[in-house]
Amino acid sequence: MRRSFGMLFFAVLSAFAVQAAFAGDVTPPSGAVRNLTASDFMPHQNSAKEFNETWSYQFVFDNGTRAFVNYSTLYVPASGKKIGCDMSFWNFKGKSYAVGRQYPPERLKAIKEKNTIDIKGEYAMEGKPGKGHRVYFTADKGGKFFMDLTFESAEQGKVLGDGIWKVGDAKFAQYVHIPYGRVSGRIGYNEDTISVKGYAYMDQIWQTVQATDLAVRSINFSTNTRSPYYAGRISISEKGGLFGYALYNAGEGTKLLLPTQVKDGEETYSGKKFPKNKLTIAWKEGAPELSFPVNKTYQKASLLDKVDGWFAKKAMKIAAGGEILFYRGRSDASHNKKLDWTVTGAKD
Repeated sequence: MRRSFGMLFFAVLSAFAVQAAFAGDVTPPSGAVRNLTASDFMPHQNSAKEFNETWSYQFVFDNGTRAFVNYSTLYVPASGKKIGCDMSFWNFKGKSYAVGRQYPPERLKAIKEKNTIDIKGEYAMEGKPGKGHRVYFTADKGGKFFMDLTFESAEQGKVLGDGIWKVGDAKFAQYVHIPYGRVSGRIGYNEDTISVKGYAYMDQIWQTVQATDLAVRSINFSTNTRSPYYAGRISISEKGGLFGYALYNAGEGTKLLLPTQVKDGEETYSGKKFPKNKLTIAWKEGAPELSFPVNKTYQKASLLDKVDGWFAKKAMKIAAGGEILFYRGRSDASHNKKLDWTVTGAKD
């Protein structure tokens, strides 16, 4: 009898913890965990005025260089719908470079029979995310930027149900397409082009309102090895609700993890400011907590890097409630592997 009461008490506590994490303004997707498909990868249609969608890549090369690429459909205040393409290099032969370009929405072509998204013939994501997926980027603005990378291997991406969260009256969808993969190809700046190999992470999100109307802070992370790995994106709403998910594999198959708590040091992390200590994320599924220090960054980038024109930059900054920054770093994490992370949110 005592054992039954203990199990019941534990179950109630667990249910309360999950409810608290999704409390108030957050409702998670329903349905079973499933593998991602080419249909999930292709652009989604939505009539919301501020609907936006982003395909994001993080490349960590064996030579110490990192590259971050985003392809986006944006709503820019006072300018309307745009296509945004941005890339930044960190430690490209000891220096860092960034570029952002904008185009009319009709420049994006979704070629369903080839599972390909092409923008102006100068940017492309070719093939379903996985082995053989190609990422192409070329731009000439403040320097000549070049990238042509292909995935030599990739872990299977997964999602919960349709992947759509409700945050207040808005919707947010997340797809972790490639939690870990190996890539090879060439990258370049101006006339200096080099061959590279490394690992990569890729995900995709869409939302029906501006990002800052949904989340005060987002935490994105990936591991530099195939196993064990953690990879995903967790966001915090204005009311402290958690949404998003991570994938975890310790050699026994990939599990989808939902967060129940995020702490900065010993305190529950509200997301209202950038974290200063060690972030710890606890999971509903009983996987080991993920902890990693975030007190040191190697790069700070701005969302305004992808917005063309002074007036558009000003309008975007006002609409977002301030400048949106990306704090990026690498830490020794609690699973005894290197963790590459990005914390995104409005400037403190």
